Amino acid sequence: MKAFSITDIGMQRKVNQDYVYCSEAAVGSLPNLYIVADGMGGHKAGDYASRCCVESMIRSVTSEVLKSPVSILEHAIQNANAYVLEQSKTSKEYEGMGTTVVAATIVDNILHVGNIGDSRLYLIRDKIEQITEDHSLVETMVRTGELMPEDARFHPNKNIITRALGTNKEVKADFFEVKLEKADTILLCSDGLSNMVEDEEIERIVKQMDNIKETSETLVDLANKNGGADNIAIVMVRI
Repeated sequence: MKAFSITDIGMQRKVNQDYVYCSEAAVGSLPNLYIVADGMGGHKAGDYASRCCVESMIRSVTSEVLKSPVSILEHAIQNANAYVLEQSKTSKEYEGMGTTVVAATIVDNILHVGNIGDSRLYLIRDKIEQITEDHSLVETMVRTGELMPEDARFHPNKNIITRALGTNKEVKADFFEVKLEKADTILLCSDGLSNMVEDEEIERIVKQMDNIKETSETLVDLANKNGGADNIAIVMVRI
């Protein structure tokens, strides 16, 4: 198993509000841990929110023992929610900040995933499959039939999320489990990639390249070539 992570400021933002964590080594009782967080808020608030989220989750996972992977992730997300919310009250410039998060761990060939917001986890096997579900206005519109899936990427409200970490006292994360196979590729990313590069193009690049560092860098380059409207964060894992 190999893993690689990268973030890029993109072409249009002044601050990188994305934050990643990628550990192939054990963190607490988890054998590995992968996280992408995409912060939101004022000039300094978004990058602080995403960093607080990830650092809080690492502290939480490190201190947990003898629990199931899902309960460890759930506890870490809830602790991070409380911490980011607490930090948002320490300064006027942090007021209202929050972040998305998608976190994953692989235990005995089972992928465990938790997410809040619109940062995604994809599985690329025979084809690309989005495992997480976006907590966003356009995703809700697609589910209710108000919007066609092919129109979602270009909708003017595509950046409005319906759930975020650190903005409310209570938050609900979604959790998923997937049995992995040899040669599977797992991609965690912020919407700076998924809004700029179509799923089919991500699949094509992942399948035609062997080196995950070069694959990740190629995806970042393509997102920037297509406009680079947002920060880009990628964690890629090859089984």
